[in-house]
Amino acid sequence: MYLNLISIFIGGGLGAVLRYLVGFNLAKHFEINLPISTFLVNVLGSFIIGFLYFLFIEKADISPAVKLALTVGFCGGLTTFSTFSLELFEMVGNQQFFHAFSYIILSITICLLMTAIGAYFAKLI
Repeated sequence: MYLNLISIFIGGGLGAVLRYLVGFNLAKHFEINLPISTFLVNVLGSFIIGFLYFLFIEKADISPAVKLALTVGFCGGLTTFSTFSLELFEMVGNQQFFHAFSYIILSITICLLMTAIGAYFAKLI
């Protein structure tokens, strides 16, 4: 139990740091009116979790602590539904209804697609 908690803690910290770095670097180089950094980390996290899900099904000998570190920890720390929700709330509050609707549709569609693509690539290994 404690090993699992420590694994999640470490994976979550690494995922959160990567999320911060993606946002920091995108803000430094691009001025975009849409929340691109949240979108990109959610897309990346969706690909990774799709890949890991299939990989873990095929490779049963992977430690439960490693599985938890990578999925619950890393992917959980990397992706962010709460920020996605806040950004949508702000868009609606600013009457940016088209941006909000587009963000919802693109996020859900692309993230689900990337989960499937991640699983597909894991099958190729």
